[in-house]
Amino acid sequence: MFRPSSDHNEASPALSAKTLAKAMAETLLSSDLLETLSDALVVVDRDGTMVQVNSQTQELFGYERDELIGQKVEMLVPESYRRQHHDHRENFAQAPKTRRMGADLDLYGRRRNGSEFPVDISLSPVSTENGTFILSAIRDISDRKRIAEELRRANEELYRRTAEQLGEYRSMMALIVDSSEDAIIGRDLHGIITSWNKGAEHIYGYTPEEVIGKHVSLLAPSDRPDEIPEILKKTARGESIEHYESVRVTKDGRQLNVSISVSPLRDAKGDIVGASSIARDITAQKRAEGQLRQSQKMEAIGRLAGGVAHDFNNILAIINACTEFLRDRIDPAAEPSHYIENIRKATERGSSLTRQLLAFSRTPAIQPRVLDLNERLKDIGKLLRPLMGDDVEVLIVSKSPSAVVEADPGQLDQIVINLAVNARDAMPRGGKFILETRAARFDEAFAEQHQAMAAGKYVLLAVSDTGDGMDEATVSRVFEPSFTTKEAGKGTGLGLATVYGIVKQSAGHILVYSEPGHGTTFKIYLPSADHKIGLESKPEVETVAPKRQGTTILLVEDDEIMRSLTRQLLQEHGYTVVEADDGKSALEWVESHPGPIDLLLTDVVMRHMSGPELVEHLNASHPTLKVVYMSGYTGELIAEREVLQRGITLLEKPFTRTVLLNTIHGALG
Repeated sequence: MFRPSSDHNEASPALSAKTLAKAMAETLLSSDLLETLSDALVVVDRDGTMVQVNSQTQELFGYERDELIGQKVEMLVPESYRRQHHDHRENFAQAPKTRRMGADLDLYGRRRNGSEFPVDISLSPVSTENGTFILSAIRDISDRKRIAEELRRANEELYRRTAEQLGEYRSMMALIVDSSEDAIIGRDLHGIITSWNKGAEHIYGYTPEEVIGKHVSLLAPSDRPDEIPEILKKTARGESIEHYESVRVTKDGRQLNVSISVSPLRDAKGDIVGASSIARDITAQKRAEGQLRQSQKMEAIGRLAGGVAHDFNNILAIINACTEFLRDRIDPAAEPSHYIENIRKATERGSSLTRQLLAFSRTPAIQPRVLDLNERLKDIGKLLRPLMGDDVEVLIVSKSPSAVVEADPGQLDQIVINLAVNARDAMPRGGKFILETRAARFDEAFAEQHQAMAAGKYVLLAVSDTGDGMDEATVSRVFEPSFTTKEAGKGTGLGLATVYGIVKQSAGHILVYSEPGHGTTFKIYLPSADHKIGLESKPEVETVAPKRQGTTILLVEDDEIMRSLTRQLLQEHGYTVVEADDGKSALEWVESHPGPIDLLLTDVVMRHMSGPELVEHLNASHPTLKVVYMSGYTGELIAEREVLQRGITLLEKPFTRTVLLNTIHGALG
């Protein structure tokens, strides 16, 4: 099995403990994490002093970041609400747990210009060695308040108007409800859905025709059978439910984190006849909270690793010094000298390990410079061939004439060597190690779907091997410090953790694609530095292929998120899309639906049946079927493994909307 570790890391210059603590705290409360949500995010300490804000906070309240950092958070609250806000924050600080303020009171924010507006606030604790911080997610709910007030007025007006005017006001209420981005759903006492707004259609994917008349449990996951019946009982008793966090399932099978409020509906006599629920998709917020928890974990591991390595290094220094004294006092031909030499070698191994730990736990002093990655790889290649051995072929493929980046040359070498050592261990019977470079450009639509990556021009360094590959569980942990699949004594687990840290330090991004038995590809995206040496050309205007109505595409992809995003891009361009999560499901659909299929868009490596195997099965019934393959592996690796014939259309992940649509259009002819 492939494994992710390397002993070949060079130590980086150490920083002071004070600087380390500051760097860790800045990483934990980094504005990069806070920018992942559309809400205003404010981080405060236990005393209510703001220590970090995101750009949405500046936009919402009208302040610059420097005007907010170091000030009490109550400056964002109107005078008449400050005591109320202060008391709630104090209570939360004493017993921190994730909660939403505003369930039983009205909260308001105050802009720099003095204007006040209603807000909804979610509080989450963030614990670090420097203390406990509070993450406040603030959302302007002026529109929601307006809608609620208009609904109330319209409801009162309905009972005052004559029967002839009821239809007009019902239409007005429907327009108000449909203007909300939240899902607003009406149901009767038995849980049968009676109304379904545009927000619900957008969040859950169902049209009103598909759900009205069906039970609301349609949206609940199968592992929560008691949740909906319990909510029905509460609303039947006249109880309301405020900001209840749960999980709901969309039409395409995705699970969303939602915040739900449920209120009983009464008729003119006051009898309960049903309930209305308002649900907000908070999946992105939950993801950001998870990233913060992961940052806490990495901070703790880094501090522990640094502390242990520092103390252990001192012990090794003492042992090494004593060894030198003994060696000078003992005859080299005597038997004890052999044991002294073993002690010296052991201390050298220990020192190498502590250097790796210190390199991981500290922010090293880097010296970036503008360089051509193509030229750098030529030099590294001379070192790689003896390192990899005679049974591993090293290939360097440059797919763009220039690959200019701004990075530390030594760190680039360390990235390649660490990945090379792992690849060599994954190919005990030999194979091929492939380095590829090419230019990549990501648009705003791509950046919106992949929040970790900003739009712009990048240089891709793809590092691939034809080794054993990794399963999904291993891939999910591949960058964790001290995680390794190698046997004891053959790996520290810091190799890929160090690679990840270097890439992030260089403002880059790293992705991994691997399947057992199919090798591994690491894709490293570094910001292009062409503009720093005058090579930046005027960006070409990307032309998107025209929309095609009435064209059916069979989409086969085993990654749920990737499948959903690809389907959405194709449907928005007019294509009719049929989905399948593997080759077997795709064949079953084709057999039960003998209609035409214009093009097959399939992943190459899937469970049960590969993409090429699926094409072979479909050729009998659809001999003229056009085919486009997708893969996270590079075209060079796929060609080397002879998974596909050369000349086959291949979309390399990740791809942009323009590349996807133009490739499909070209394949259709």
